[in-house]
Amino acid sequence: MDGRHQINVDVESTYLEEQSVPSEHRYVFAYTVTMRNAGEVPARLLTRHWIITDANGRVQEVRGEGVVGEQPHLQPGQGFRYSSGAVLETPVGAMHGSYQMLGDDGKQFDAPIPAFRLAKPGLLH
Repeated sequence: MDGRHQINVDVESTYLEEQSVPSEHRYVFAYTVTMRNAGEVPARLLTRHWIITDANGRVQEVRGEGVVGEQPHLQPGQGFRYSSGAVLETPVGAMHGSYQMLGDDGKQFDAPIPAFRLAKPGLLH
């Protein structure tokens, strides 16, 4: 990154016990993403690309426009936060990916989403 185009991404995840049905191999997680434009150029989020891996090694790829129906436009220093969810067949998994951004200067760049764990509490010590 050149410093002019930089989006910092932080994610927190939680297990949704009330929506999960372990007997049917359905484990539901919510995650909240906080992104902040740490660069010098305003930028719009165009698309998202997620890679979701469960404990069986099964990989789902998710691509789409925007996030939660929006394509936030972030001024330098501005942040955006949203929540979404994922459903796994195992009680443990991980997600990572990237957002494809377009700077107001016409430059497209990726904002990496660091890997984070999805885990039902009490399984891992």
